[in-house]
Amino acid sequence: MTNAALSARADSDAIFVILRDEILTGVHQPGTPMREVALAERFGVSRTPIREALSRLQQEHLLRRVDRGLQVPEIDPQQVIHVYDMRILLEQEAAAQAATARQFTNLMRLEALVERDRCLVEPTDQTRRTTNLEFHAAVWASTHNPVLQDLLKRLSTHLIHAPKSTLSVGDRWAESLDEHEQLVQAIERRDEAGAREIAGRHMRTAREIRLQLLRKSALEQLAASP
Repeated sequence: MTNAALSARADSDAIFVILRDEILTGVHQPGTPMREVALAERFGVSRTPIREALSRLQQEHLLRRVDRGLQVPEIDPQQVIHVYDMRILLEQEAAAQAATARQFTNLMRLEALVERDRCLVEPTDQTRRTTNLEFHAAVWASTHNPVLQDLLKRLSTHLIHAPKSTLSVGDRWAESLDEHEQLVQAIERRDEAGAREIAGRHMRTAREIRLQLLRKSALEQLAASP
């Protein structure tokens, strides 16, 4: 491979990571178009690495093709329900495995993340999404199970198209942090059953709030229609 090709590949990888993180944290809302020319100008590269990065994002279902190109997908309510159902099962398993496989460094990170999040003052919706994902990823890492980590990472990308985080509803942010702390304590005690129960309750609450938001959105759309 030539030096130019290597450079283009590196650019493509970096652009992919940046755009992926932006989509996952809600920077680009559902329906946002991803245009090669505009992105090439933004990153100061040719359209080739942009095209490669967009193709990878499409393969991960973070973009979908429409008549005028690629865009961030709109939310699919039925898919969201299916994803939450699977997340509940896998998050419970991850919590249980973390309780038995965790190492001291895992505990240090989990405790630090909870403390960091409690110190945030009126965080934005995007910040709540980002920090919450970081915490859950740290729990997954505590399992030392690469297969489970990969499954949860892939599954979590299916929830990024929701326009509002469940953590921004009512007192859910504070309640969620309490549940995170309880989960860390169970993992520290190596309480496999307790960790499983806390993680399941945590995700079932998120699922119920998401269903409420979906119902509200559907009613608003009906009210706005002629």
